Amino acid sequence: MIITRRAFTAALSLTGLAAFVGFSPLSLIADAMAQGADVAKPQSLPDMALGPANAPVTITEYASMTCPHCADFNEKVFPKIKSEYLDTNKIRYVFREFPLDIKAAAGSMLARCIAKDDSGKYFAVIDMLFKQQNDWVVKNTTETLTRIGKQAGLSQQAVEECLKDQALLDKIAADQKFAAEVLKVNSTPTFFINGEMIKGDTRFEEFDKRIKSLLKS
Repeated sequence: MIITRRAFTAALSLTGLAAFVGFSPLSLIADAMAQGADVAKPQSLPDMALGPANAPVTITEYASMTCPHCADFNEKVFPKIKSEYLDTNKIRYVFREFPLDIKAAAGSMLARCIAKDDSGKYFAVIDMLFKQQNDWVVKNTTETLTRIGKQAGLSQQAVEECLKDQALLDKIAADQKFAAEVLKVNSTPTFFINGEMIKGDTRFEEFDKRIKSLLKS
């Protein structure tokens, strides 16, 4: 689904997500197992990842920047995975955008514009967005994202140009469509560990068990 500039601009002016109904391509998508080769290959946008490219274990997360469960995972589980496995170069961690609404798409666009090709900076920005999620989702989205962009070093003009970048928006939408139709992602967060979809149990203990099993094999 291609998000139009008119719909995008209108949605950013809203204070609540319920008023925007044009960005919902997921309602009829069935749940299924995706093949590892499909997960491993980035589509329109380059992957933002931490850890060595040749790591024996790769975790791929699909998340929406407005998803409270994603923010909770980012706060409580990801730091443990990072400390135990990323900081020791044992795994690779890929973060991919799966916006469930237009405000999430705006947050993803801002993160891409701030980070450019710097994965470390990208993860720092999404961490900031998740931690300030209530502010920029509930309050005026454009003003709050502009403030966050300035905190990260962008000028107001650069933030405005970023949020008007239709080409970037189209790429994010295309990648979301691929994840939904090919990988059968239909909720966030959704994880793949070496190509195997993990849904439901997002405790650190579950990731720890699966990672250790794969590292031993």
